[in-house]
Amino acid sequence: MTQYRSRLPQLQGDLFLTDGGIETTLIFHDGFDLPHFAAFHLLRDEAGRRALRHYYARYIEIARMEGTGFILESPTWRASPDWGRKLGYSDWQLDQANRDSVVLMQELRRQFEIRRTPIVVSGCVGPRGDGYDPGQAMSPKEAAAYHGRQIRIFGAAGVDMVTAITMTNANEAIGVTRAAQEAGVPVAISFTLETDGRLPTGQGLKEAIETVDAASSVGPAYYMINCAHPTHFTEMLSAPGDWAGRIRGLRANASRCSHQELNEAPDLDDGDPVELGQQYAGLLRRHPQINVLGGCCGTDHRHVEQIGMACRRSRDGHAVDTHRHSNVKESGQCVWI
Repeated sequence: MTQYRSRLPQLQGDLFLTDGGIETTLIFHDGFDLPHFAAFHLLRDEAGRRALRHYYARYIEIARMEGTGFILESPTWRASPDWGRKLGYSDWQLDQANRDSVVLMQELRRQFEIRRTPIVVSGCVGPRGDGYDPGQAMSPKEAAAYHGRQIRIFGAAGVDMVTAITMTNANEAIGVTRAAQEAGVPVAISFTLETDGRLPTGQGLKEAIETVDAASSVGPAYYMINCAHPTHFTEMLSAPGDWAGRIRGLRANASRCSHQELNEAPDLDDGDPVELGQQYAGLLRRHPQINVLGGCCGTDHRHVEQIGMACRRSRDGHAVDTHRHSNVKESGQCVWI
């Protein structure tokens, strides 16, 4: 059953954490085989479900420790028709995987939610293509049709919202937004950015947000930025206009590298968790409406812990102890979304 759909608590301004990534942790640190980076594939058996519970519980522990809320994103970034067919799923099996993912998220909420850590269940929607490359963009109508079935399944299963992560173009974001509006589910749109602060299509973030808002009657509850290092977009957020106020979420990369460099690198670059936390805190001081905080490529629970600690203490007006050691058990250093 949905709990926060009619009143998303993160819209009230309190800090909310979410996870870093999921696929690379499961592949490189937990030893799972995830074809096409499909984390939902683990829902097929109890060992996989146990690994997913462990993954999410670690991040929820950080949120509880910092006294923040938490956005629990389902492991369904690849659970859409094209990717499902590549994995051998029938339409019915894919529908069931999306339902099962929501059930798992709701179980985690019942187990871990406390008064000072409200947990919002979000159905994660990924791009039809690659998260770095827009490929051949769909029309908004085509995108709504493509993503509509997954979003309807999420809505019926009781998510509080859906979040479209690594969106590479405005048309697909418009389609996702319209499909969510039709299903009666709030939606957040998170755009992938390049090193120049633009979408992979070359469109500016300001223009993309204004385009989606105009085409959907200001449909998204808010926007997010993901898959870019803070140095790639910090200055761009100072561009004039009200558009930047629509951005509430950050899921930045640990690495300053371009997407091409990350793809070609022999090792994942996990950057500096403390530095990343400080960069987030600096962004929040300049843009206080930003309050949904997680990570993307190269980040893991260490980064999210530092982000949560730095941003909470910055909001509280305290100096940040950059020498604090993690209270969360290590399980590796690199995650993907």
